[in-house]
This record gives sequence, C-alpha cells and structure tokens, in this order.
Amino acid sequence: MYSFMGGGLFCAWVGTILLVVATATDHWMQYRLSGAFAHQGLWRYCLGGKCYLQTESVAYWNATRAFMILSALCATSGIIMGILAFAQQPTFSRFSRPFSAGIIFFTSTLFVLLALAIYTGVTVSFLGRRFGDWRFSWSYILGWVALLMTFFAGIFYMCAYRMHECRRLSTPR
Repeated sequence: MYSFMGGGLFCAWVGTILLVVATATDHWMQYRLSGAFAHQGLWRYCLGGKCYLQTESVAYWNATRAFMILSALCATSGIIMGILAFAQQPTFSRFSRPFSAGIIFFTSTLFVLLALAIYTGVTVSFLGRRFGDWRFSWSYILGWVALLMTFFAGIFYMCAYRMHECRRLSTPR
C-alpha cells in the first residue's frame, strides 16, 4: 500500500510542478508574424523579443486559465491529502484518505483536460487559420504531461485504497 502511495505522491509532485510551469510560462503556441517569430501563452504574448500582457478578455483564454488554476489547486490539495494518507488512523474507517486523494487527482486531471481541450479547439479552428506557420510549443506539451502525471497519481492512490480495503476486509473481526 505504501509503495503505491509513494508512487502516487511522486507523480503528484511532478504533475503539480508541471501544471504551475505550464500555466505561468508563455510558450503555448509559436508562430511567424510579419517575418518575425512570436510566441504566446495564457498571460502574455511576445513579438520580436518584447513581451506584452494579453489585455483582451477573450473567453477561451479565461476558461483555459481558470481550469489550469483549478487543476493546480486540486493537485496541491491532493498532495496534502496524499501526505496525510501516510498517517491514516485506523479509527477513521469511513473516511479513506487514499481514496480521497485519488478522487482529488482525478478531478485535477479533469480540469487540465478541459483547459487543454478548450485551448486546442480554439487554436486549431481559429488561430490556426489566422497564422499560417504555427505550432504548439513546450508549455502546452507540459500541460499534457501534467495531465498524465495527475491521472497516474490518481490511479496509484486508488490502487493503494484497494489494497488497504482488501486487507481490512480479509482480517478476522
């Protein structure tokens, strides 16, 4: 049980760090504009070596930002619950901390999936036509890797919960 929780905690730490880095950096998309290379993130865009804040309130940017922040917050609370799972008290049989941590990580995975799906859909359908020579960049890819890490953290914690439940049910009363 503790090896699954340790694996889940490792995946959770890496996933949370990647979520924060992906959300904060400005390399979600790269493109060529008027012969110069440019890149943009969720908070600012850079043209010719100068970066500017994205002052427009565009719905898909706001939704992507909100879901990425919610995902990072869920992952952080999942880490806290995951650490507390190591100190599981046998008196709390109705409230399983590994199960709760797994659910929190699956929620974080759902939020980052929503954020990336919204960004991908709008970028491919709208911005992809606007900029001829464009591609997704490393911040966007870190978001997908973070999605996998938070998903596997949830899987590890669910496996730890199942192992704990199987042991609890098999012990004589």
